[in-house]
Amino acid sequence: MSNILFVGSECDPFVKTGGLADVMSALPKALAKQGNMDVRVILPNYTCIPATYRNNMRYVTHFYMDFTRDHTMYHVGVMEYWWGGVRFYFVDNNHFFGKGNPYTDMAGDIVPFIFFSKAVLAIMPVIGFKPDIIHCHDWQAALVPVYLRTVYEHNDFYKGTKAILTIHNLRFQGIANMDTVKYHSDLPDYVFTSDRLEFKGDVNIMKGGIVYSNFITTVSNSYANEIRTAEYGEGLDGVINSYSYKLAGIVNGVDYDVYNPYTDGYIYDRYGIDNFPDAKRWNKEKLQRELGLEQNVNKFMIGIISRLTDQKGLDLINTVMNRIVDAHTQVVIIGTGDKKYEDSFRYYENYHKGRVCSNIMYSNERAHKLYAAADAILVPSRFEPCGLTQLIAMRYGTVPIVRETGGLRDTVQAYNGFDHTGTGFSFYDYNAETMLGVINYAKKIFFEDRFGWEGIARRDMQSDFSWWRSAGDYRNIYNMLIYQW
Repeated sequence: MSNILFVGSECDPFVKTGGLADVMSALPKALAKQGNMDVRVILPNYTCIPATYRNNMRYVTHFYMDFTRDHTMYHVGVMEYWWGGVRFYFVDNNHFFGKGNPYTDMAGDIVPFIFFSKAVLAIMPVIGFKPDIIHCHDWQAALVPVYLRTVYEHNDFYKGTKAILTIHNLRFQGIANMDTVKYHSDLPDYVFTSDRLEFKGDVNIMKGGIVYSNFITTVSNSYANEIRTAEYGEGLDGVINSYSYKLAGIVNGVDYDVYNPYTDGYIYDRYGIDNFPDAKRWNKEKLQRELGLEQNVNKFMIGIISRLTDQKGLDLINTVMNRIVDAHTQVVIIGTGDKKYEDSFRYYENYHKGRVCSNIMYSNERAHKLYAAADAILVPSRFEPCGLTQLIAMRYGTVPIVRETGGLRDTVQAYNGFDHTGTGFSFYDYNAETMLGVINYAKKIFFEDRFGWEGIARRDMQSDFSWWRSAGDYRNIYNMLIYQW
């Protein structure tokens, strides 16, 4: 029996701001189902966690931990909650996690996550759970391997424990003032050098995790290769290339217990692969009515479910939006983010009444309804480590139109009209005209070759992007580290 500890800053259903929460939820559950592993998860106990969970957490213990170079003692509470067959721990400290949201800004987030990383390692001996693998996610947990290999290096409790760091998005690195990190972390001075945590005069926490982890993964094979280049490496490509011998890419999965059109309680009409063409039209008609769009099931409905940021390729959409939308096409947007994109999509809704609906919000229920109703999902990202939107859409028979980058390239096979293969439509050049050409080609297939279109959707629904396969890949890495390294 192997003991696996997941460490991260968010996890669905407790707290979610993005795809990290889905991974922290679904991957431990999938690993636990495969057996022979005791998989546990530890998170901060944010006050924003819904009361339905907070009020039912079980108190485990509390103690005081030496924190900062002044050796101030800080309260560390430990709460427990079972969910999905997995035991979750929550690090309780109202001073650091009582602000109501998991994140504020980088300056305000650095110290709480330094505290969290050290507290994780302080908690395990107290509760008696000795991990063989500590699986850390993104910069918020990237100091755990640093502490493990320095402060806790000679602690007998952690003898043989290995650390893995998964990079979900390299753009976010936890860069902070050198003196701030030195004071609060109380890490030894030798880690603050250019070959370890130092980065352009500051501290880069992600860099520290890369250096000190036993293994590094990213959320797709293409992204693992891309971050070794100057274009996608976000200033860390040199470091990543130095440690490429311990780097691998594993595509994220989708929790098919949550995203399943046959059982989905959010959508209007449930369906399976045997009746999806008619059922999708029924879902489309009902969503059109709900959103105030023209009710016509023959319209080509494009869904965009996204954070509204530059990363997501929304500048391309802005450039050609008035040519995407025509008498035969509707566009539905769900998301929040940069004001310039929120305002632009509001404008398009007003300008194209009955054809565009901009939901400047995030609604899980409405997102499920859109996955079931839309004919295509548009994901033209500038870069995309993995992407879950296209994987979820495929599960619902909604055809992805994507840019060939990162996980989008790894998961969507371009349609070939000659031999009727492929699972979507894709383009490589980051160019609005190129994107528009591919969208128009998808429309042509939808309107003129319905047999071909439904074949794409059918192959999408038959694709296996469940967590079972990806969990097996992680399991192999765990076993390699435990028994070979």
